[in-house]
Amino acid sequence: MSLDKETYEAIERTSADELKALQLRRLQWSLRHAYTNVPHYKKAFDAVGAHPNDLRDLEDLSRFPFLVKQDFRDQYPFGLLAVPREQAVRLHASSGTTGKPTVVAYTRSDIDMWAELMARSIFAGGARPGDLVHIAYGYGLFTGGLGAHYGAERLGCTVVPMSGGQTERQVQLICDLEPRVIMVTPSYMLAIAEEFARQGLDPTSCALRIGIFGAEPWTNAMRTEIESRMGIDAVDIYGLSEVMGPGVAMECVSTKDGPVIWEDHFYPEIIDPDTGRVLPDGEEGELVLTSLTKEALPVIRYRTRDRTRLLPPTARTMRRMARISGRTDDMMIIRGVNVFPTQIEELILKQSLLAPNYHLEIFRDGHLDSLTVNVELQSGVEDHQARRDGVAGELVRSIKSYIGLTTSVIVHPSSSLERSMGKAKRVSDRRRPA
Repeated sequence: MSLDKETYEAIERTSADELKALQLRRLQWSLRHAYTNVPHYKKAFDAVGAHPNDLRDLEDLSRFPFLVKQDFRDQYPFGLLAVPREQAVRLHASSGTTGKPTVVAYTRSDIDMWAELMARSIFAGGARPGDLVHIAYGYGLFTGGLGAHYGAERLGCTVVPMSGGQTERQVQLICDLEPRVIMVTPSYMLAIAEEFARQGLDPTSCALRIGIFGAEPWTNAMRTEIESRMGIDAVDIYGLSEVMGPGVAMECVSTKDGPVIWEDHFYPEIIDPDTGRVLPDGEEGELVLTSLTKEALPVIRYRTRDRTRLLPPTARTMRRMARISGRTDDMMIIRGVNVFPTQIEELILKQSLLAPNYHLEIFRDGHLDSLTVNVELQSGVEDHQARRDGVAGELVRSIKSYIGLTTSVIVHPSSSLERSMGKAKRVSDRRRPA
């Protein structure tokens, strides 16, 4: 059954006092549920002298310990479940780069809640019942494809479950089936746009009007690039598998001013990543999330490693999060300078002759680290050595001026860097262990 506009706005536009009262009730339940049913939480809470009964207002949550990704690996595969494994109707796993994957589980109620939040998110992004939605997120253990799929169906949309890859066929189906909405990673959206151009097609003339993009950090400059190439509204969806999947927060197409966190299901905090101290709204730090309604795998104060800020409400009663500026664990330290890939991306996109595709490589020259920035020319830009040298020199100066780091820049021919069919891998660490 599809949900109508009034169904969404009833909770999304509730008063701040009503929202806080709901959060407190649900948070008290979630803490008791975790403490009673998950040995890890009981041990961790007891170790710091915190008990669920101690939570009398929302600020008391800071007394409880954090959950980190290593805890998922230490409790692999089912140690964090708060229900018998037989009550889980689905398992997903993250695409972790090292160690064991993080396995997450869902009860039937969890799946229904996820579908409802994704339907709410897709609606906020501009889709409506009856729209045709082209889903190019990967399906399988990755939460993106199925999360988007169930949400779009719950909203009452017609779903094209394309998944990732087969870029030529992506373009064919977009042209033939005429979807109004596409859900995909922003980096792969650019690859699809390039395929339109390769086939001699104008992407702005296709039926797409809305792009819902997530699963990787992206900048406002990339939003502008996608919108100008495709002729669509590009909005940001946020989530992570440990907490639920996509749909933890969603940007409203009416404002495009940062994803609204669905605070009736997830309580956000921003902490100093070094001290763990809770920071006031507006200050940048690490996002910490606590689930309020999850049955199978409650998460209490999960450190996401995403750097952002909490912003006041605009389109909804609930707070927004600023665009992710980077991660506390993908920050590069090059000769004492802290650098995030998104900082480099911003500067690349200011260069009109450069395409938005890039790859960063970290090397060790003797005892010092160095960074090489691989970029490519825009399609149609005349390719000769003088042009490449000029563009490279300008980007080197820009990075030095804005970030304070001397880098090497290699300018490649158009469309020569490897394209990602899912999450873009932006950084390769070529340093050998000392």
